[in-house]
Amino acid sequence: MIVYLNGQYLPLEEARIPVLDRGFIYGDGVYELVPVYRRRPFRMAEHLARLQHSLDGIRLANPHTTAEWETIIRTLIDKHDFDDQAIYFQVTRGVAKRDHAFPQGVAPTVFMMSNPLPTPSAAQFANGVAVVTAEDNRWRRCDLKTISLVGNVLMRQLAADAGALETVMFRDGFLTEASASNVLTVQGGRIVAPPKDHHILPGITYGAAEEFARDAGIPFDIRPIPRAEAYAADEWWLSSSTKEVLAITTVDGRPFAGGKPGPVFQRMHALFKAGTGRG
Repeated sequence: MIVYLNGQYLPLEEARIPVLDRGFIYGDGVYELVPVYRRRPFRMAEHLARLQHSLDGIRLANPHTTAEWETIIRTLIDKHDFDDQAIYFQVTRGVAKRDHAFPQGVAPTVFMMSNPLPTPSAAQFANGVAVVTAEDNRWRRCDLKTISLVGNVLMRQLAADAGALETVMFRDGFLTEASASNVLTVQGGRIVAPPKDHHILPGITYGAAEEFARDAGIPFDIRPIPRAEAYAADEWWLSSSTKEVLAITTVDGRPFAGGKPGPVFQRMHALFKAGTGRG
């Protein structure tokens, strides 16, 4: 595997980052992941815009222009022989002595790599997946895609402990998101999704689902969803760059919404296949 580190392309085993990097010491950095279908980045502009939002949120200057990011991403794609890729990259505040305050005159660390794009199996698309639920006790800037992810890690482990794929979270009685996914519901033929506020990550796949739905004439509402309303919904979905849109058919060990993917999900799955050039 060839990775990018601070201006160099080199084998993964040769990449080295000092232990005083603030990403290691504090989790002081942000990250992104751009899915690539048939060697074409999916919604790269939206991913780079979200990266800028995250950098602005932690007060870290963007080390590259949009054109420079695009060049690095396309170069990494070209250096790997698999067609569907996941381009992961993160930016930290760089290497400095351990002090909570921002260091001055320190260059950020930029690391990027490509892996084969993990997508759901045919069985998961056909049968749906299991989730557990929990109270969302993470910090209140979940709109920033930071590398400080221990809250999400603990939530994801709740699902792993139960043999489920994800943990769907509620905060103060309202649906937020899952540990590494957005959550969308279907109510009476309408897609209803939580607002993109500080309590959830503004998912690029969430945005794609909204666009695909509106173009196809499927009503799409964005508003707070109380817990009771969520449980009464006809369908629940997960969405993310690696899950695309995936139906939830088991919640907390019990069948949900008939235990099989619903009709609106089937339409959205077909729209995603077409939108990513696989339909």
